[in-house]
Amino acid sequence: MVENREDIETQNLEEFRNLIAEKKYTALREKAKDMNDSDLAYIMDNMEDEDMLTMFRLFPKELAADVFSQLTLESQQYIITSLSEKEAGSIIDNLFADDATDLLEEMPANVVKKILSNAKPETRKDINHLLQYSDDSAGSVMTTEFMDLKEKMTVKEALQRIRTIGIDSETVNTCYVLDSKRLLLGTVALRALVVHHENEVLGDFMNENVIYCNTSMDEEDVIQLFKKYDLTALPVVDNENRMVGIITVDDVMDIMEKETTEDLDKMAAIIPGDNKPYLKSSAIDTWKKRIPWLMVLMVSATFTGRIITQFEDALSKYVILSAYIPMLMDTGGNSGSQSSTEIVRSLSLGQIHFTDFFKVVWKEMKVALLAGLCLAGVAFLKCIILDSVSVTIAIVIAITIVCDVFFAKVVAASLTLIVSKMNLDPAVVASPLLTTIIDALALLIYFSIATTLLGI
Repeated sequence: MVENREDIETQNLEEFRNLIAEKKYTALREKAKDMNDSDLAYIMDNMEDEDMLTMFRLFPKELAADVFSQLTLESQQYIITSLSEKEAGSIIDNLFADDATDLLEEMPANVVKKILSNAKPETRKDINHLLQYSDDSAGSVMTTEFMDLKEKMTVKEALQRIRTIGIDSETVNTCYVLDSKRLLLGTVALRALVVHHENEVLGDFMNENVIYCNTSMDEEDVIQLFKKYDLTALPVVDNENRMVGIITVDDVMDIMEKETTEDLDKMAAIIPGDNKPYLKSSAIDTWKKRIPWLMVLMVSATFTGRIITQFEDALSKYVILSAYIPMLMDTGGNSGSQSSTEIVRSLSLGQIHFTDFFKVVWKEMKVALLAGLCLAGVAFLKCIILDSVSVTIAIVIAITIVCDVFFAKVVAASLTLIVSKMNLDPAVVASPLLTTIIDALALLIYFSIATTLLGI
């Protein structure tokens, strides 16, 4: 019987815990050497801190660095602060520059200073270089370890260089051909080097049509380049077109996870935080992220209350009207959320832009009419058959739903696109704040139609 992945991971975790408890360190090292780095990181992340540190110290230097890069930030910080300054410096030396930079950005300044003082000069140079770039830029997520070759190199010389320094490069699948000023001339795939004759010159067969980005490019635009051109690595150049690093697909996956989490937080009216796993964030931290928007939404909801009080006369004469308020508000809010969520997704994927404003609004108007008429028909029958209300009341409900859905979708689409044009995050519009706005709009439409048709 084949075990599922979760069962295997649980079994491995218990086995390593037992090996540490029984002090069978040789057996632990032997088992670890045959396992995947990510699996070892998972095991360590789920161990008690002391056991995790013990296990980490037993690893050979290269394995320790590989596993360390896969650990959660909390585990990394614990290990780094628990090691001696010299040991911590050695770990940093064996990490790729982008991973080391990401770690040190989250560490206290005094700890960073101590670690860097024990790191190699070239490591300090690379990290300080990456730290100068603004957050969310291509420069901040790139790594400086890439395979560079010269245009006049032969295949034999290129392969020898790869054998010599390739182990320290993020990837060797794609090599970058640079001139003496480090300007990017082209790329050469490793498989091309393998199939060409050893005396052929790189400049004769390199790919000169290179997709690249600038260090200042927004990381969301970087994602679009990877998606559009189906890339596994993207070269990064500075303002003088000199190649300074590469962004690999694993970096892009991290960016996508971060951006998705931020958008989901905003759409749920939560202030984006530090992306800690749910169970690893404290109740206080979670409260801090949620309470500001909850307060804003609570206060804004008072406007709907004011609208209801303005139509007390209508409600007193036709009490039945109050029974349909929740349904109408929910229908409008849900309709608006559907539109804004889909538009936010399309904006993030680059499928639509602000220039498509009228196309998007026009489409949402057509969808709104179709959805509104369908919902109105169902609501009318419900009012007549199940609720046994008068035809006039049923007509009021039906017309309100059509108008409610129509305006909710149009407002949601318009606001989302306008916000994106203002260089603000459109995910904010897709939050319950939009629902609150549409709720107020639904009540105004409802009572306006009711007072007109019922003659109140």
